[in-house]
Amino acid sequence: MFSFRTSPLIDQLDKALHQGSVGCFCTANCWRTDQHRYMWEIFRERGNLKALYTPRETELTPGTNHIVPDTAGLRELDAIVVEIQDVGVRYFNYAKDVMALMETLCTLGDEAPSLYIVDHINPAGRVVEGTMPESSLPGYGVEAHTAKVVHRHGLTLGELCNLYCNEIGAKYPIHVISALATESNRDLLPWTIAPCSDIPGLFTCELYSGGGLWNNTNISPGIGTSRPYEYIGAPFISHDGPQPPAAPGIMLRPCSFTPAAGRYAGERCNGYHLMLDAGQPYHSLLHTLDLLRFFKDAYPQAFRLEEGFKAKLADPYLMDYILGQSTENELREYVKTSEQKWIRKAKKYLLYEDQPFRVK
Repeated sequence: MFSFRTSPLIDQLDKALHQGSVGCFCTANCWRTDQHRYMWEIFRERGNLKALYTPRETELTPGTNHIVPDTAGLRELDAIVVEIQDVGVRYFNYAKDVMALMETLCTLGDEAPSLYIVDHINPAGRVVEGTMPESSLPGYGVEAHTAKVVHRHGLTLGELCNLYCNEIGAKYPIHVISALATESNRDLLPWTIAPCSDIPGLFTCELYSGGGLWNNTNISPGIGTSRPYEYIGAPFISHDGPQPPAAPGIMLRPCSFTPAAGRYAGERCNGYHLMLDAGQPYHSLLHTLDLLRFFKDAYPQAFRLEEGFKAKLADPYLMDYILGQSTENELREYVKTSEQKWIRKAKKYLLYEDQPFRVK
């Protein structure tokens, strides 16, 4: 059973939310501006908060973080309420954790609690980029708990869960609370409270669909700086040689930085600052593929793709382009067709009036 609800969570009259045992799966983005409390405090005050699942580290800890509920604890719940701020890209950790939660609930059968998703506006907007995973091909095993969506999907978390429950054949009740019903969505911009340490601000989500791939190479995407995914660099890069390709909607500024955490912590990195051209469309994934191809050719002895890269990319045709085995025109036509296919697929799961669209 699926329902889309347009009144706030606190006004929902479901017996499971008032008299049942409730678990809350959330990040700091569940702050209620109108009530000056977090979403989970609603249930603590009602006296029926059974479990609280939050990131394992502090709010702004550099590096990877996850939310991992225990299966045994889920069996004791009547309802689990999810509220995170998604960033619109299929390899975002907390969104993947929600997909993992949905998969786990499927294994519980009749013991599964009802799932409530408190939706938020997608800070990456309705823009679509990339291709759907090609999981059937050898060597391209898709990352765990990854929905079959393009790299930048243009959906809200509620819409993504609507799609995913269909993909996995979920039988438990799923209810989405509209983003338009949440006061904080009107009071706060989606990045006011950072979705995670590596997504700190306005521009990050515009760059993450491509920039997230750098995490599986030996070029740093600026993790451990104040501008992750806006900066890329490594100790082996030189500004004296060939210059990397630019792209519509972006400017490249040679720069250097020393990360305080993550890869190359404490080491000087030479690289580039990716500066968005205000108001101009930018296809982060396509540009990142161009950059990956450039660095492979410019630094053949130093640059490398690392463990997990293929699974994150999840498309051998895109890999062929990085390796110089297809042309730019072939790549763009392939990606265009894939994006159009995704938009057609996504339409049946939309919960809001505005439509996903491509960067042309």
